[in-house]
Amino acid sequence: MIRILFLLLFTTLVFAASVDRHRWANGETYLVFLEKNNLPSKLLYYNLDKDDQRLTEEMRSGVHYQILRDTNKSIEQILLPLNDELQIHIYKKDAAYKFEAIPIISTTKTEAFATKIVSSPNYTIMKETGSRKLAQIFTASFRNSLNFKNDIRKGDNLVMIYEQKYRLGEVFSMPTLKVAMIEMHHKKHYIYLNDDERYYDEKGHEVEGFLLARPVRGARISSYFTKRRWHPILHKWKAHLGIDYAARRGTPIVAAGSGTIIWAARMGSYGNLVKIRHSDGYETRYAHMKSFRRGIHKGRRVKKGQTIGYVGTTGRSTGPHLHFELRKHGRAVNPLRVVQVTTKKLKGKEYKKFLKLKKKYDADIEFHLNNATKFVKKPKFEPISYIHFLGNKTDG
Repeated sequence: MIRILFLLLFTTLVFAASVDRHRWANGETYLVFLEKNNLPSKLLYYNLDKDDQRLTEEMRSGVHYQILRDTNKSIEQILLPLNDELQIHIYKKDAAYKFEAIPIISTTKTEAFATKIVSSPNYTIMKETGSRKLAQIFTASFRNSLNFKNDIRKGDNLVMIYEQKYRLGEVFSMPTLKVAMIEMHHKKHYIYLNDDERYYDEKGHEVEGFLLARPVRGARISSYFTKRRWHPILHKWKAHLGIDYAARRGTPIVAAGSGTIIWAARMGSYGNLVKIRHSDGYETRYAHMKSFRRGIHKGRRVKKGQTIGYVGTTGRSTGPHLHFELRKHGRAVNPLRVVQVTTKKLKGKEYKKFLKLKKKYDADIEFHLNNATKFVKKPKFEPISYIHFLGNKTDG
């Protein structure tokens, strides 16, 4: 550790290398970014495979990125966050620039607050945390069960416990709501994030959704949604923006929700792919199909639960399975957080396990409520997080 700190100090002070922090502009593309910084677009974009090219299109406006420059202000390395888990790493080696996707170093903090409603949950949460994202998550979580407009009163209690990621000392990515309580007409209403990554109320009833939980009956999950996964075929870091359901070849695949088919054909590494457009900007994707059901084509309306194809292993696949994606306004989201069965209720061992989790969360809620606490600890900025700029380029 002392050697690393000395290396960092020696590099920054003696050689006067500098790390600049920038904000990704709205509407800026990766190609425009390369041209603006006089970087070789042919080498850093056109030589990429289609998956990596698609990866560069995930850049979001407002995200902070870093550029390391040498004493002559020439670019040595760049870190461009793509999502919560992966970042583009551009670095100079042997007088040429290279490209790779590497994991992001981040710190996750559990944060909480208890407060009184001022005028609305959204306004109150924004006032307490300054996080519009957190306010949106809270409202969406209770949207189907509570009427905030008519039932909320000034002075009602509100408590939230959530996890927030930090990258280089700054808030990074969407917060994850763990538990929330809002008191209305002297009655407390709760929502809990269970171990199965789904939300339940205090009775163990799953929060209502609009899509089926599994588009393949009886299938097991062989790979979960993650922004960072070591690809078993390509042997490099890539995002896995969906859920894989392992099943026998030929097993029927059903539409997770009602909507219109906007794609039913082969598409690169997806293999045989069906895309369905749903309401509220949602889209589902079903990849690696063996074949489509007769009559399935672009423009056709399908209903939730209707068979659209059969499990296969077309495209880039190691075995028969369905790769299922959920996107909202083009951005991939975790299906297990959104796709929910409207009638599910926890029973047996699952319910007993949930009750233990609920008991812990309830105690935490009461603690913050009784003490009117605000526990929001932000980590200090740690320059050591830049160490991958100075030595091993693949350590995160």
